[in-house]
Amino acid sequence: MTVRPPDRAAAAAATVPVPDPAEDARVTPMMRQYLEIKAANPDCLLFYRMGDFYEMFFSDAEVASRALGITLTQRGKHLGQDIPMCGVPVHAADDYLQRLIALGHRVAVCEQTEDPAAARRRGSKAVVRRDVVRLVTPGTLTEDTLLDSRRNNYLAAAARVRGMGDDVVALAWADISTGDFAVAETQASELAAALARIEPGELLVSDSLYDDPQFRPLWRTAGWTVTPLPAASFDSISAERRLRDYFGVATLDGFGALSRAELAAAGAVVAYVDRTQMGSRPPLSPPAREPRGAVMAIDAATRANLELVATLSGERRGSLLAAVDRTLTAPGGRELARRLAAPLTDPAAISARHDAVEWLVGRSEVRRAIRETLRTAPDIARARARIAVGRAGPRDLAAIRDGIAAARSAAATLGAAGDAPAAIAAIIDRLTGPDVSLHGRLEAALVDRPPLLRRDGGFVRPGFSADLDEARALRDESRKVVAGLQAKYQEATGIRTLKVRHNNVLGYFVETTAQHMEKMSAEPLAGVFFHRQTLASQVRYSTAELADLEGRIATAAERALALEGEIFDALAAAVLAEGTALEAAAAALGELDVHAGFAELAVERDYVRPLVEASLAFEIIGGRHPVVEQALAADAAGPFVANDCDLSPPDGDDGRILLLTGPNMAGKSTFLRQNALIAILAQAGAFVPAARARIGIVDRLFSRVGAADDLARGRSTFMVEMVETAAILNQAGPRALVILDEIGRGTATFDGLSIAWATVEHLHEVNRCRALFATHFHELTALAETLPRLSNATVKVKEWKGEVIFLHEVAPGAADRSYGIQVARLAGLPAAVVARAREVLERLEETDRRAGTAGLVDDLPLFSLKPRRAAPAAAPSPPVHSVLAERLAALIPDDLTPRQALDLIYELKALAQDMAEQ
Repeated sequence: MTVRPPDRAAAAAATVPVPDPAEDARVTPMMRQYLEIKAANPDCLLFYRMGDFYEMFFSDAEVASRALGITLTQRGKHLGQDIPMCGVPVHAADDYLQRLIALGHRVAVCEQTEDPAAARRRGSKAVVRRDVVRLVTPGTLTEDTLLDSRRNNYLAAAARVRGMGDDVVALAWADISTGDFAVAETQASELAAALARIEPGELLVSDSLYDDPQFRPLWRTAGWTVTPLPAASFDSISAERRLRDYFGVATLDGFGALSRAELAAAGAVVAYVDRTQMGSRPPLSPPAREPRGAVMAIDAATRANLELVATLSGERRGSLLAAVDRTLTAPGGRELARRLAAPLTDPAAISARHDAVEWLVGRSEVRRAIRETLRTAPDIARARARIAVGRAGPRDLAAIRDGIAAARSAAATLGAAGDAPAAIAAIIDRLTGPDVSLHGRLEAALVDRPPLLRRDGGFVRPGFSADLDEARALRDESRKVVAGLQAKYQEATGIRTLKVRHNNVLGYFVETTAQHMEKMSAEPLAGVFFHRQTLASQVRYSTAELADLEGRIATAAERALALEGEIFDALAAAVLAEGTALEAAAAALGELDVHAGFAELAVERDYVRPLVEASLAFEIIGGRHPVVEQALAADAAGPFVANDCDLSPPDGDDGRILLLTGPNMAGKSTFLRQNALIAILAQAGAFVPAARARIGIVDRLFSRVGAADDLARGRSTFMVEMVETAAILNQAGPRALVILDEIGRGTATFDGLSIAWATVEHLHEVNRCRALFATHFHELTALAETLPRLSNATVKVKEWKGEVIFLHEVAPGAADRSYGIQVARLAGLPAAVVARAREVLERLEETDRRAGTAGLVDDLPLFSLKPRRAAPAAAPSPPVHSVLAERLAALIPDDLTPRQALDLIYELKALAQDMAEQ
């Protein structure tokens, strides 16, 4: 996480004295210009354009050289000290910008705004005019080289308005590279969860909110840049004006009933966009208001524990997103990530998504054709955004061209299939929105594979513009043009030896021998050819046409580039005129890609359509973990063992709690996670890895799985566990789904058992939610006798010749052992340690049966590796042999379980020892 405190730039600048250009007459004109621009952008590193480089000076140079690992040099002196300087090539600037932005820096890009030749005409000491054309910050990126094509990069703002209560915080978030813009309200306690879902590249907050003790820990440990702004940036009255001006509307009524806090947050976003883009306005859509409860609430800890979009180590591979991603386009990848991050809670909307997936599952030929079309579909949204802000190249225009073609092809394929569900029909309508004439114009104007940069030229197709073709001919084939003119003059004069030549003094001229001088001086040739020079044997002439040709040849390259620029601007304007239709088509392609990807996944992995309803049901038959199943298949490690899970209310009232016991490595955590992931996939609109699934809407999902500390906040592993458990117990309601694993294991045994016991009771009596609770505290299984909605389940194992075999099957009942020592042996603990652990376990169990924990320390001295005889027991009453005889007479061997038989052996051995010592 990178936080930019308000005084960061001032602190950095203190390392090197920066002169005041108004007071120091020794400052050169160029350096004076630099310092004036820097003074206007004190909180940014200034990329100052000088020819083919962006240069940085003073403290900016020191900061950039350390951050980028580039050489720090000097340029001139100030007050007797060298001025630090470093620079980066303009053609490679994006790479350096990416690294600076990743480190949390802001960069002001200062370009030359006039031609150096024009500056020279103003005087020998005139400085080329320069100005900042853009502020580059983590939340305002548009270049493909600076962005992940399959992830949104949101600029977010959090606002709190007096009079609405300190507990209400509004969020606005916009991706200026795609145009997405949304607002929502949330509780202050849920702000961290909302931001974890959005994952902004940059968050704007007011100074007061930034300094609020309630949120300071969040700003300090978040994974995104926090930018504090003056309170005036969040004024809700000014925000209305900013929004009306940005979207060109007279009233905001058409945007829905936005609260004052939502207006303040949205206004801060557009004001910051205006400031950083220097008047170039990205094509943001009107802010869409997200109602409370419209999506499943998933807090940051749960997202991390379930590894939704990245593993705990930060890698995409191994996450749910990587396992289910079958999208083929960048917009599809972004839409899939959004759906997994924010599953819906409206059964009708979820069902519409399932209808689309089911329709494509049943039409393999249509699905195959659609996916082939999608492979060719470029990123319309980001290309359009770059065109709008003036950072586009010819390939962005080509992306619009090819995107429209892909959209129309997909619409035709879908339409021909017939009987499309509502979600597919809506996609077809949006795919055909862009004007077909725009595609025709772009197709006619652009070459098939245009260059990356506009300044390179060569992107307009030959034959599109006669003037451009002529300029190119002059640029590329001037010899042929001159030869043609020479042939024309030879025919007009009848002089076959006439030549059109060129030298550095006269330029182009017509040359004949002296014997033709009289003919050339007479009418009608004298009216066309005028004398330039007479030599001993040649006479040289010129013509108005030749003089014009000479000028056009000299400027042909510049003219060709200028004409292509004019064509580019005209095409860009045509694209922007179709902005709304292109935005809708881009979104439709992304949605279609997700539907088709889900369908492909369902066919490939045998997923089924879940029934998602408004009840509290949660019944999974043959459920599988989507990530682990694929990992096993990739490693040829055998099939995944499917398991059922039923948390449906037994009496139609509140959900069931399943208490899961069983040994380590048997698959308890996998079982917990897979059911949570199935709920996410179902409400995201996907089919699920199961034989059958019926899920009542889950409005909040909580997961407390795994162990990790949080040293940045001074929290131990157990403290983190308790904080996350507290959040669950304080927030989970009847519609929540809670999965808890090993609560209480990070402290003393009796403390942990007590906490786990009370937690189960609270979930049952207060939260009344659906829950999965895995534990090694076997004592908790007794709660099933007193808590009617709690059921016991265990993960089955089998012992064979001293080995433990994990069956990974979940069945009703309770485990009586954890098999921890067997797992330790499998992990490679030294044999002596394993043997000693077995001895200690036997003594603990024996002591627990016979005399509690008294005398345990004396009986098990540290580091003793040899068995010791137990201390003689007190004389029995009645005699030991009588007790032994009665015990043997009462038992029925066929009724003993393996555990009971083992306990009996210990008991009989102890009695035998007592008899021997009598």
